[in-house]
Amino acid sequence: MKIYKIVLITMGLLMVTVESIGQELDVNLQIRPRFEYRNGFKELMKDGTYPTSFISNRSRLNFEFKQDKIKAKIDFQNVRVWGDIPTTGVADKNGVMLFESWFSYDFNDKWQAKVGRQVISYDNQRIFGGLDWAQQAQSHDALVVHYAKDKMKVDFGAAISNGAENLVETAYNTTYKNLQYVWFNNKFTNSSLSLLALNTGYQYENTTDVTFENAYMQTLGGFYKFQKTNWFGDLGAYMQTGETALGTSKADLLAYNAAINLGYKFNTNFKAELGFEYLSGKAQDDADSKIKSFTPLFGTNHGFNGFMDYFYVGNHKNSVGLKDFYGKLSYEKNKWQFALAPHIFYSAATIFNPVTATQQDSNLGTEIDLTCVYKLDKNITLTGGFSKMYGTTSLELLKGGNKDNDNTWAYVMVSFHPNLFSYKPAK
Repeated sequence: MKIYKIVLITMGLLMVTVESIGQELDVNLQIRPRFEYRNGFKELMKDGTYPTSFISNRSRLNFEFKQDKIKAKIDFQNVRVWGDIPTTGVADKNGVMLFESWFSYDFNDKWQAKVGRQVISYDNQRIFGGLDWAQQAQSHDALVVHYAKDKMKVDFGAAISNGAENLVETAYNTTYKNLQYVWFNNKFTNSSLSLLALNTGYQYENTTDVTFENAYMQTLGGFYKFQKTNWFGDLGAYMQTGETALGTSKADLLAYNAAINLGYKFNTNFKAELGFEYLSGKAQDDADSKIKSFTPLFGTNHGFNGFMDYFYVGNHKNSVGLKDFYGKLSYEKNKWQFALAPHIFYSAATIFNPVTATQQDSNLGTEIDLTCVYKLDKNITLTGGFSKMYGTTSLELLKGGNKDNDNTWAYVMVSFHPNLFSYKPAK
């Protein structure tokens, strides 16, 4: 049966059901086309290559239910690039997937459990995030138990992953094999503190012993956020230890991440921020078998280290790390928002030129990000941006390409997000 028929039948049944049993229902739609011009996005443009442009699109149909102590959510999603199928195509290239599919139960006013495909997002989204910038975004198949009392929250999460309903163990490397975490948060008068302990297991095939094993990585740290009068800021620090899977073996791991951000709000419209982030790396001439490069794991990494995604967005893993000095100027008035954010990048560990056998300058370059947002309607938001990377010879060694090319990126995005149907029983 075609997916749209399933959706229509589901909507019809749900509307009848909510009338009969007093259930709350919200149905929302999102259509989000985004035009991008890439001329040095993620990596410096190589000589003899040409810029590209395309329009990607996210379509979502979201159902949210609530009755007594039970909540549930089903979120259908399709992600496509305009033109990826012919105009007379009979099937979609990517099809429709369930981005979210979960239900939760409130045991009492303090304890709740949520199970199924769900978004896991905490704090500034550096370790766990929804990755909403990516059209496909990010969700997990997991169980999360939530406890809340007064100003304190504690989440316990766990997941186990397999590729199919197998009869015997088979290799799995789609994502983590299993994870367990505890997240603690407490709010104070002008601030909040979060602590995270995350254990992530990645499977590898031990060909020596002819068996499947897991390498377990622990990510431990915290995030502090404050706002008092016109001052605001945050501080985060994390350590990764344990082991990481490398092909058919594993390696010891010890890596660090620390970041600080301080801002001042001059008035209701204008604010400024300064920040620094350090992600440890491994020198290219370091022969130690230990992994020393920090990995942000499941974070919304597009929101960090520049919008051109040169670092930690599907890249830069097990590399020389990063030092990011940045600033941000923001202006907001009526329906408009503007932001200017420069970044100055340095490697955290030594870059070594294998041809000249010399150590390279740690300066990787400077990126400038401009962003504009306009609220056209309560259901329609327009967002646009332009970014430029001024790379260095050291960045060429890491990423390839030519720093002297015009390395730029631009986008325009429209988000249409209306509420289609909402029902609450009369009290």
